[in-house]
Amino acid sequence: MSLPSLKQQFAELIALPSVSCTQAALDLPNRPLIERLAGWLDELGFACEIQDVAPGKCNLLASYGSGPGGLVLSGHSDTVPFDAALWKSDPLALREADGRWYGLGSCDMKGFFPLAIEALRPLLDRPFRQPLLILATCDEESSMAGARALAAAGRPLGRAALIGEPTGLRPIRLHKGVMMERIDILGKSGHSSDPSFGNSALEAMHEAIGALLELRGQWQSEFRNPLFDVPQPTLNLGCIHGGDNPNRICGQCALEFDLRPLPGMDPQQLRAAISGRLRPLAERRGVRIDYAPLFPGLPPFEQAAGSELVRLAERLTGHRAEAVAFGTEAPYLQRLGCETIVLGPGDIACAHQPDEYLELARIEPTVQLLRQLIGHYCLNPA
Repeated sequence: MSLPSLKQQFAELIALPSVSCTQAALDLPNRPLIERLAGWLDELGFACEIQDVAPGKCNLLASYGSGPGGLVLSGHSDTVPFDAALWKSDPLALREADGRWYGLGSCDMKGFFPLAIEALRPLLDRPFRQPLLILATCDEESSMAGARALAAAGRPLGRAALIGEPTGLRPIRLHKGVMMERIDILGKSGHSSDPSFGNSALEAMHEAIGALLELRGQWQSEFRNPLFDVPQPTLNLGCIHGGDNPNRICGQCALEFDLRPLPGMDPQQLRAAISGRLRPLAERRGVRIDYAPLFPGLPPFEQAAGSELVRLAERLTGHRAEAVAFGTEAPYLQRLGCETIVLGPGDIACAHQPDEYLELARIEPTVQLLRQLIGHYCLNPA
């Protein structure tokens, strides 16, 4: 087959729905998109490996050249769900207007793959002294299952990795972690006319919330990083459910909360601190408390300011590396031995929004940046 044009590649990837969602009714496979992308890269001479992660869900590892080191250009192949009624046009059809390409995934982040292909195509007649890997993962928007599967496999990927998430072409070397947790308290229901008839799970939860807020204050006084817009770790009490009637002692109560640790904070130590507050509370109150994460969690990420990749990205973009509030797959690639940055052409302000777009003016600078990185790590490695 002949390789489609850059715009046609955008259109074809956008037209292949690959929503990942915690709600099963909205969740879709990404395999058709992965197979389309693998077909293009195979035609260019890449060795393509599809890694099955779950039924219908897979990662693509496409490599050109061999040997240790090299560069990884990485992105996720899934998108968030969408409400077509809020879009001005079909979310799955590429539309050009106002100097932009509109479509679901154009910014976050299917559009990164055609740009990577555009960057590497004229370089393929030159000898690659170290390999180039194009990595496409599944389920970044819901569970990070694709990146976690890569990390669990433990196979080294490359010397350096760039994740093309929307950063406005500014290099990112830090982001917070993401922990979403649940506390379930089981007490005993009874008639509200006499407290001895039951044991209120809601009152126990009130005490548990107080313990969480006390820990939050402790962590915020202990940890601070001025590179972030919100320099402290955050803990948000997201939703609570308990009881069923005013005249009935609450027998069960559940709380879900979100914790965003800074780099340098260990999620397992944070969970241990929370558990340490909940255990004596359960004994004192005579209730059962189950505490567990809603998903495995995303560790915080930090790439050293003086690392080769950060210095190179700063020089090529003209911007000092920054920190962002949103999470990415960077910690998992870093765990596999890659110096890692997050750097892509889209704008996070339009990600996860109706009428998501990519500015056409960002295309050529992105292509040139990726070519320079490929040259540095694969064609002329130090």
